[in-house]
Amino acid sequence: MSRESVLVLGGRDALVGASRSQPIGRAATLGWHLSELQAAASRRSVRLHFADYESLRSQIGCEADLESLHSDSLHSDSLHSTVWCQRHDGSDSSERSLDDFGAILTRTMPAGSLEQITFRLAVLHDFVRRQSRLKRTAIVNPPAALELAIDKFATLARVKSLGISTPATQVVQSRAAAMQAFEELGGDVVVKPIFGGEGRGVMRVCDTELAWTTFSTLTQMNAVCYVQQFVPPGGVDLRVLIVGENAHAIRRRSTSDFRTNVRGGGQSELVPMQGCWEHSARIVCKDFGLKLAAVDWLETESGELQLIEVNGIPGWKGAQRVVQESIADQILEVLVSENE
Repeated sequence: MSRESVLVLGGRDALVGASRSQPIGRAATLGWHLSELQAAASRRSVRLHFADYESLRSQIGCEADLESLHSDSLHSDSLHSTVWCQRHDGSDSSERSLDDFGAILTRTMPAGSLEQITFRLAVLHDFVRRQSRLKRTAIVNPPAALELAIDKFATLARVKSLGISTPATQVVQSRAAAMQAFEELGGDVVVKPIFGGEGRGVMRVCDTELAWTTFSTLTQMNAVCYVQQFVPPGGVDLRVLIVGENAHAIRRRSTSDFRTNVRGGGQSELVPMQGCWEHSARIVCKDFGLKLAAVDWLETESGELQLIEVNGIPGWKGAQRVVQESIADQILEVLVSENE
Protein backbone atom coordinates (compact mmCIF):
# COMPACT_ATOMS: atom_id res chain seq x y z
CA MET A 1 0.00 0.00 0.00
CA SER A 2 1.16 3.50 -0.79
CA ARG A 3 -0.03 6.46 1.22
CA GLU A 4 0.42 8.57 -1.92
CA SER A 5 -1.78 6.29 -4.03
CA VAL A 6 -5.46 7.22 -4.10
CA LEU A 7 -8.38 5.36 -5.65
CA VAL A 8 -11.29 7.35 -7.07
CA LEU A 9 -14.27 5.00 -7.12
CA GLY A 10 -17.11 5.91 -9.47
CA GLY A 11 -17.94 9.13 -11.28
CA ARG A 12 -16.49 8.28 -14.70
CA ASP A 13 -18.48 8.72 -17.88
CA ALA A 14 -19.83 5.44 -19.22
CA LEU A 15 -18.25 3.88 -22.27
CA VAL A 16 -20.77 2.56 -24.74
CA GLY A 17 -20.37 -1.18 -25.26
CA ALA A 18 -17.50 -1.50 -22.79
CA SER A 19 -17.51 -3.99 -19.96
CA ARG A 20 -17.02 -2.18 -16.67
CA SER A 21 -15.94 -5.36 -14.82
CA GLN A 22 -12.62 -5.81 -16.62
CA PRO A 23 -9.84 -3.61 -18.03
CA ILE A 24 -11.28 -1.35 -20.69
CA GLY A 25 -8.01 -0.98 -22.56
CA ARG A 26 -8.09 2.78 -22.88
CA ALA A 27 -8.74 5.82 -20.79
CA ALA A 28 -12.35 6.36 -19.78
CA THR A 29 -13.71 9.88 -20.07
CA LEU A 30 -13.08 11.46 -16.71
CA GLY A 31 -15.37 14.44 -17.02
CA TRP A 32 -14.73 17.83 -15.42
CA HIS A 33 -14.59 16.81 -11.74
CA LEU A 34 -12.25 13.85 -12.10
CA SER A 35 -10.06 15.82 -14.50
CA GLU A 36 -9.74 18.50 -11.83
CA LEU A 37 -8.73 15.86 -9.31
CA GLN A 38 -6.17 14.42 -11.71
CA ALA A 39 -4.63 17.84 -12.28
CA ALA A 40 -4.48 18.43 -8.51
CA ALA A 41 -2.90 15.00 -8.00
CA SER A 42 -0.23 15.79 -10.59
CA ARG A 43 0.63 18.98 -8.73
CA ARG A 44 0.96 17.05 -5.48
CA SER A 45 2.76 13.99 -6.91
CA VAL A 46 -0.14 11.78 -5.83
CA ARG A 47 -0.90 8.74 -7.99
CA LEU A 48 -4.61 8.61 -8.80
CA HIS A 49 -6.26 5.41 -9.98
CA PHE A 50 -9.82 5.34 -11.28
CA ALA A 51 -12.28 2.48 -11.00
CA ASP A 52 -15.98 1.78 -11.47
CA TYR A 53 -18.37 0.30 -8.92
CA GLU A 54 -19.33 -2.34 -11.46
CA SER A 55 -15.87 -3.89 -11.21
CA LEU A 56 -15.96 -4.52 -7.45
CA ARG A 57 -15.28 -8.18 -6.68
CA SER A 58 -15.16 -10.01 -3.34
CA GLN A 59 -13.71 -13.40 -2.54
CA ILE A 60 -14.46 -15.32 0.63
CA GLY A 61 -12.08 -18.09 1.67
CA CYS A 62 -10.48 -18.36 -1.78
CA GLU A 63 -6.87 -18.80 -0.68
CA ALA A 64 -5.53 -19.55 -4.16
CA ASP A 65 -7.03 -16.36 -5.53
CA LEU A 66 -5.74 -14.34 -2.60
CA GLU A 67 -2.19 -15.54 -3.09
CA SER A 68 -2.23 -14.37 -6.69
CA LEU A 69 -2.65 -10.77 -5.54
CA HIS A 70 -0.09 -8.52 -3.89
CA SER A 71 1.17 -10.16 -0.72
CA ASP A 72 1.25 -6.86 1.15
CA SER A 73 -2.51 -6.54 0.78
CA LEU A 74 -3.31 -9.78 2.59
CA HIS A 75 -4.78 -9.80 6.03
CA SER A 76 -6.17 -12.31 8.48
CA ASP A 77 -9.76 -12.02 7.27
CA SER A 78 -11.01 -14.57 4.77
CA LEU A 79 -12.90 -11.91 2.79
CA HIS A 80 -10.92 -9.96 0.21
CA SER A 81 -12.25 -7.25 -2.12
CA THR A 82 -10.68 -6.07 -5.35
CA VAL A 83 -11.45 -3.65 -8.16
CA TRP A 84 -10.25 -3.13 -11.74
CA CYS A 85 -8.54 0.23 -11.88
CA GLN A 86 -6.31 2.26 -14.15
CA ARG A 87 -4.51 5.57 -14.42
CA HIS A 88 -6.09 8.59 -16.13
CA ASP A 89 -4.47 7.76 -19.47
CA GLY A 90 -5.59 4.12 -19.46
CA SER A 91 -2.20 2.79 -18.32
CA ASP A 92 -1.49 0.50 -15.37
CA SER A 93 -4.82 -1.27 -15.80
CA SER A 94 -5.06 -4.14 -13.35
CA GLU A 95 -7.06 -5.76 -10.61
CA ARG A 96 -5.98 -4.47 -7.23
CA SER A 97 -7.01 -4.90 -3.63
CA LEU A 98 -8.85 -2.01 -2.02
CA ASP A 99 -6.23 -2.30 0.74
CA ASP A 100 -3.50 -1.26 -1.72
CA PHE A 101 -4.48 2.42 -1.55
CA GLY A 102 -3.74 5.06 1.02
CA ALA A 103 -7.19 6.57 0.54
CA ILE A 104 -10.39 6.00 -1.43
CA LEU A 105 -12.64 8.79 -2.67
CA THR A 106 -16.21 7.64 -3.31
CA ARG A 107 -17.94 9.41 -6.16
CA THR A 108 -21.27 8.82 -7.92
CA MET A 109 -22.50 5.25 -7.99
CA PRO A 110 -24.34 4.36 -11.21
CA ALA A 111 -27.85 2.99 -11.25
CA GLY A 112 -28.30 -0.74 -10.83
CA SER A 113 -30.61 -3.41 -9.53
CA LEU A 114 -31.38 -3.67 -5.82
CA GLU A 115 -28.96 -6.60 -5.62
CA GLN A 116 -26.16 -4.69 -7.37
CA ILE A 117 -26.51 -1.59 -5.19
CA THR A 118 -26.76 -3.66 -2.03
CA PHE A 119 -23.65 -5.68 -2.94
CA ARG A 120 -21.55 -2.61 -3.74
CA LEU A 121 -22.49 -0.97 -0.46
CA ALA A 122 -21.91 -4.21 1.45
CA VAL A 123 -18.37 -4.41 0.04
CA LEU A 124 -17.68 -0.86 1.23
CA HIS A 125 -19.26 -1.48 4.64
CA ASP A 126 -17.04 -4.55 5.14
CA PHE A 127 -14.00 -2.58 4.01
CA VAL A 128 -14.72 0.18 6.55
CA ARG A 129 -15.22 -2.42 9.28
CA ARG A 130 -11.83 -3.99 8.56
CA GLN A 131 -10.09 -0.63 8.24
CA SER A 132 -11.36 0.41 11.67
CA ARG A 133 -8.95 -2.26 12.92
CA LEU A 134 -6.19 -2.17 10.30
CA LYS A 135 -6.14 1.65 9.87
CA ARG A 136 -4.41 1.35 6.50
CA THR A 137 -6.78 3.04 4.07
CA ALA A 138 -9.02 6.06 4.65
CA ILE A 139 -12.35 6.34 2.80
CA VAL A 140 -14.01 9.68 2.00
CA ASN A 141 -16.93 9.46 2.32
CA PRO A 142 -17.81 6.11 3.98
CA PRO A 143 -20.92 4.19 2.87
CA ALA A 144 -22.95 4.80 6.05
CA ALA A 145 -22.56 8.55 5.58
CA LEU A 146 -23.52 8.32 1.90
CA GLU A 147 -26.61 6.23 2.65
CA LEU A 148 -27.79 8.82 5.14
CA ALA A 149 -27.08 11.85 2.97
CA ILE A 150 -28.63 10.45 -0.21
CA ASP A 151 -31.96 9.82 1.55
CA LYS A 152 -33.78 13.15 1.92
CA PHE A 153 -36.19 11.79 4.54
CA ALA A 154 -33.40 10.25 6.63
CA THR A 155 -31.41 13.48 6.30
CA LEU A 156 -34.21 15.71 7.58
CA ALA A 157 -35.11 13.31 10.38
CA ARG A 158 -31.47 13.23 11.49
CA VAL A 159 -30.81 16.97 11.36
CA LYS A 160 -34.10 17.70 13.13
CA SER A 161 -32.85 15.53 16.00
CA LEU A 162 -29.79 17.80 16.13
CA GLY A 163 -32.02 20.81 16.73
CA ILE A 164 -31.58 22.23 13.22
CA SER A 165 -34.56 23.85 11.51
CA THR A 166 -36.04 22.32 8.35
CA PRO A 167 -39.08 23.13 6.20
CA ALA A 168 -42.31 21.40 7.24
CA THR A 169 -42.33 18.09 5.37
CA GLN A 170 -44.57 15.05 5.11
CA VAL A 171 -43.57 11.74 3.53
CA VAL A 172 -46.48 9.45 2.65
CA GLN A 173 -47.27 6.41 0.54
CA SER A 174 -50.73 7.00 -0.90
CA ARG A 175 -52.48 9.60 -3.02
CA ALA A 176 -55.05 10.30 -0.32
CA ALA A 177 -52.37 10.92 2.29
CA ALA A 178 -50.42 13.08 -0.16
CA MET A 179 -53.47 15.22 -0.88
CA GLN A 180 -54.03 15.62 2.85
CA ALA A 181 -50.37 16.69 3.24
CA PHE A 182 -50.80 19.14 0.36
CA GLU A 183 -53.71 20.83 2.13
CA GLU A 184 -52.07 20.78 5.58
CA LEU A 185 -48.90 22.38 4.18
CA GLY A 186 -50.85 25.31 2.76
CA GLY A 187 -51.51 24.18 -0.81
CA ASP A 188 -48.09 25.35 -2.01
CA VAL A 189 -45.51 22.58 -1.84
CA VAL A 190 -42.38 21.20 -3.40
CA VAL A 191 -42.50 17.54 -4.38
CA LYS A 192 -39.18 15.70 -4.57
CA PRO A 193 -37.89 12.18 -5.06
CA ILE A 194 -36.31 10.87 -1.86
CA PHE A 195 -33.24 9.88 -3.90
CA GLY A 196 -31.62 12.07 -6.54
CA GLY A 197 -30.01 15.44 -7.00
CA GLU A 198 -29.35 18.39 -9.30
CA GLY A 199 -33.03 19.34 -9.20
CA ARG A 200 -34.14 16.31 -11.21
CA GLY A 201 -37.73 15.28 -10.48
CA VAL A 202 -38.33 18.32 -8.26
CA MET A 203 -41.47 20.36 -8.91
CA ARG A 204 -43.50 23.07 -7.22
CA VAL A 205 -47.18 22.24 -6.90
CA CYS A 206 -49.69 24.94 -5.91
CA ASP A 207 -52.80 23.76 -7.75
CA THR A 208 -55.17 21.09 -6.42
CA GLU A 209 -55.74 19.47 -9.81
CA LEU A 210 -52.00 19.32 -10.51
CA ALA A 211 -51.42 17.88 -7.04
CA TRP A 212 -53.96 15.12 -7.71
CA THR A 213 -52.32 14.25 -11.03
CA THR A 214 -48.81 14.37 -9.56
CA PHE A 215 -49.59 12.14 -6.60
CA SER A 216 -51.59 9.74 -8.78
CA THR A 217 -48.59 9.32 -11.07
CA LEU A 218 -46.17 8.84 -8.19
CA THR A 219 -48.28 6.21 -6.46
CA GLN A 220 -48.78 4.34 -9.75
CA MET A 221 -44.97 4.20 -9.97
CA ASN A 222 -44.80 2.81 -6.40
CA ALA A 223 -42.93 5.95 -5.39
CA VAL A 224 -43.00 7.57 -1.98
CA CYS A 225 -44.50 11.06 -1.94
CA TYR A 226 -42.08 13.54 -0.35
CA VAL A 227 -44.13 16.70 0.15
CA GLN A 228 -42.40 19.81 1.51
CA GLN A 229 -43.85 23.22 2.28
CA PHE A 230 -42.67 25.84 -0.21
CA VAL A 231 -40.41 28.41 1.44
CA PRO A 232 -40.68 31.83 -0.27
CA PRO A 233 -39.30 33.66 -2.09
CA GLY A 234 -37.77 30.78 -4.07
CA GLY A 235 -34.96 30.97 -6.59
CA VAL A 236 -32.24 31.48 -3.98
CA ASP A 237 -30.44 29.25 -1.48
CA LEU A 238 -27.19 29.00 0.45
CA ARG A 239 -24.72 26.16 -0.01
CA VAL A 240 -22.01 25.60 2.58
CA LEU A 241 -19.35 23.44 0.96
CA ILE A 242 -17.25 21.59 3.54
CA VAL A 243 -13.89 20.23 2.35
CA GLY A 244 -12.03 18.96 5.39
CA GLU A 245 -10.86 22.01 7.31
CA ASN A 246 -11.94 24.35 4.51
CA ALA A 247 -15.43 25.79 4.10
CA HIS A 248 -16.97 27.95 1.37
CA ALA A 249 -20.29 29.82 1.41
CA ILE A 250 -21.97 29.93 -2.00
CA ARG A 251 -25.24 31.72 -2.63
CA ARG A 252 -27.05 30.31 -5.65
CA ARG A 253 -29.72 32.19 -7.56
CA SER A 254 -32.03 31.55 -10.46
CA THR A 255 -34.15 34.23 -12.11
CA SER A 256 -36.25 31.71 -14.05
CA ASP A 257 -36.95 28.88 -11.59
CA PHE A 258 -37.41 28.26 -7.87
CA ARG A 259 -34.65 25.66 -8.20
CA THR A 260 -31.10 26.99 -8.05
CA ASN A 261 -29.05 24.08 -9.36
CA VAL A 262 -26.18 25.29 -11.53
CA ARG A 263 -26.86 22.59 -14.11
CA GLY A 264 -30.37 24.03 -14.45
CA GLY A 265 -29.13 27.57 -15.00
CA GLY A 266 -28.53 28.79 -11.47
CA GLN A 267 -25.72 31.28 -10.85
CA SER A 268 -23.22 31.03 -8.00
CA GLU A 269 -21.89 33.88 -5.87
CA LEU A 270 -19.21 33.59 -3.20
CA VAL A 271 -20.40 35.28 0.00
CA PRO A 272 -18.56 35.91 3.27
CA MET A 273 -18.84 32.91 5.56
CA GLN A 274 -20.74 33.52 8.76
CA GLY A 275 -19.63 31.60 11.81
CA CYS A 276 -23.12 30.24 12.51
CA TRP A 277 -23.40 28.84 8.98
CA GLU A 278 -20.15 26.93 9.19
CA HIS A 279 -20.82 25.82 12.76
CA SER A 280 -24.20 24.32 11.83
CA ALA A 281 -22.82 22.67 8.70
CA ARG A 282 -19.97 21.10 10.65
CA ILE A 283 -22.36 19.77 13.29
CA VAL A 284 -24.24 17.98 10.51
CA CYS A 285 -21.10 16.68 8.81
CA LYS A 286 -19.64 15.37 12.06
CA ASP A 287 -22.87 13.59 12.94
CA PHE A 288 -23.17 12.07 9.46
CA GLY A 289 -19.47 11.17 9.23
CA LEU A 290 -18.79 13.37 6.19
CA LYS A 291 -15.43 14.95 5.37
CA LEU A 292 -16.60 16.32 2.01
CA ALA A 293 -20.15 17.60 1.73
CA ALA A 294 -22.48 20.32 0.54
CA VAL A 295 -25.07 21.45 3.07
CA ASP A 296 -27.93 23.35 1.44
CA TRP A 297 -30.13 25.85 3.22
CA LEU A 298 -33.13 28.02 2.41
CA GLU A 299 -33.44 31.43 4.01
CA THR A 300 -36.96 32.35 5.05
CA GLU A 301 -38.34 35.86 4.69
CA SER A 302 -37.73 36.31 8.43
CA GLY A 303 -34.05 35.44 7.97
CA GLU A 304 -34.16 31.93 9.48
CA LEU A 305 -32.06 29.27 7.77
CA GLN A 306 -33.75 25.93 7.11
CA LEU A 307 -31.74 22.93 5.97
CA ILE A 308 -33.16 21.15 2.93
CA GLU A 309 -30.46 18.71 1.77
CA VAL A 310 -27.03 17.29 2.49
CA ASN A 311 -24.98 16.09 -0.48
CA GLY A 312 -22.30 13.53 0.39
CA ILE A 313 -20.96 13.42 -3.18
CA PRO A 314 -21.04 17.10 -4.06
CA GLY A 315 -20.11 18.63 -7.35
CA TRP A 316 -18.07 21.82 -7.17
CA LYS A 317 -17.98 23.12 -10.74
CA GLY A 318 -20.25 26.05 -9.98
CA ALA A 319 -18.43 26.79 -6.73
CA GLN A 320 -15.03 26.70 -8.45
CA ARG A 321 -16.11 29.52 -10.76
CA VAL A 322 -16.25 31.85 -7.77
CA VAL A 323 -13.77 30.30 -5.32
CA GLN A 324 -10.18 31.41 -5.92
CA GLU A 325 -8.50 28.37 -4.34
CA SER A 326 -8.50 25.01 -6.10
CA ILE A 327 -11.22 22.91 -4.48
CA ALA A 328 -9.72 19.78 -6.05
CA ASP A 329 -6.44 20.56 -4.25
CA GLN A 330 -8.34 20.85 -1.01
CA ILE A 331 -10.01 17.48 -1.62
CA LEU A 332 -6.62 15.85 -2.28
CA GLU A 333 -5.36 17.40 0.96
CA VAL A 334 -8.22 15.74 2.83
CA LEU A 335 -7.45 12.35 1.25
CA VAL A 336 -3.73 12.53 1.98
CA SER A 337 -4.09 13.88 5.52
CA GLU A 338 -6.74 11.33 6.50
CA ASN A 339 -4.15 8.57 6.50
CA GLU A 340 -1.15 10.43 7.93
